[in-house]
Amino acid sequence: MKKITLENGMKLIYEHREGDLSSFCIAFNGGALEETGTFKLGTAHAVEHMISKGTKSRSEEEINKICSEIFGFENAMTNFSYVIYYGTCLSEDFEKGLEIYSDIILNPTFPEKGFKEEMNIILEELKEWKDDIYQYCEDSLLYNAFSSKRIKNRIIGTEEDIKNITLEEIKAFYNNYYSPENCSIAVCSSFDLEYISKIVNKFFSKWNKSFHGIVNITNEKNKEGVFIEKLRDIKGAKIQYIFSIDELNEEECRALNLFNSAFGEGTNSIIFDEIRTKNALAYDVKSYIKNERGVKNFIISMGTSAENVDKAINLTDKKIREIKNRKGYFSKEKIKILSKNIKLKRQLKLERAIQLCKELSTYEIMYDNAERLYKEVEGLENISEEKVIEVMNKVLNNPSIQVLTSK
Repeated sequence: MKKITLENGMKLIYEHREGDLSSFCIAFNGGALEETGTFKLGTAHAVEHMISKGTKSRSEEEINKICSEIFGFENAMTNFSYVIYYGTCLSEDFEKGLEIYSDIILNPTFPEKGFKEEMNIILEELKEWKDDIYQYCEDSLLYNAFSSKRIKNRIIGTEEDIKNITLEEIKAFYNNYYSPENCSIAVCSSFDLEYISKIVNKFFSKWNKSFHGIVNITNEKNKEGVFIEKLRDIKGAKIQYIFSIDELNEEECRALNLFNSAFGEGTNSIIFDEIRTKNALAYDVKSYIKNERGVKNFIISMGTSAENVDKAINLTDKKIREIKNRKGYFSKEKIKILSKNIKLKRQLKLERAIQLCKELSTYEIMYDNAERLYKEVEGLENISEEKVIEVMNKVLNNPSIQVLTSK
């Protein structure tokens, strides 16, 4: 991996990949977090939708036609922490592909025509968002667990705010956050760095725009409690725990990664063995970590039957208490195995070039450190059992628990 900073402050991250395909991802600190205190909820996502509705030299129809001809895959996504625009094409079309994306990002017109229709599409997307029961459970959990964090409300926004977002607000958000100093591009290609740098500079080097910074994120501990919501159109029940990890430093997050691998990743994990294998209480049970700018949580998730909710929660609480006080489990050999497994899963995740581009570009804007993507899974075998236990006891307290069950 190599990194270059253009004269205008834009970051280029390059990774060599053999083959006939080239992938790239353009990222901004321009996600839903930046709406805090200034913009209506959902503005960041609305910008992502509206940015490709036309440029100074191309109509939406022309953009769609060119993208369809050039890309085998292309998309955009708004997260809490960032917004990304990405695609994969034949290497022979890399220059054309980057040119059309540069035009979309640098020269949007945000036309009045089609604006209301696009906002209606977002409202339909909101309905689909609510239909995903695991997503709905997580959204409800975040809403109940926090009072002031932006993650309390959905990335896509609330129905009321989406209906009231104006085109002027979309333009203002774009002008605030779509700046070269707030942008990174990651490219995976068989072309050498010199050529890639030449093409990126060709389309982006003249882009100069002032940037006044991103929103300061404040920490907030999740509210302890069990939150129960009964729905008509649900079979069974969904349970999610959340523990905020705002206070963990980088080394503590690495220790938590080891714990998570043992506790809730895979069919050999502690919680899977207890909840599913031994007690047949859940058909899907896992734990995972979200550790991005403004989104730092440890989560346990499972699906069970309505009659088994209390038992599943009691067993989960029991296993948490046991593992917090279980010395000898995270032996040197166990940590070595967990470390190896984490590295394997990371490499599998990054095997697809487009995924690698997404990760490198977002790590660069969130942490100003694309190299962290690789470094955070190195040396895990050197973390001690004492450190893992210390972090477990720091994190696994006073959870917010969301239960969705049938009426």
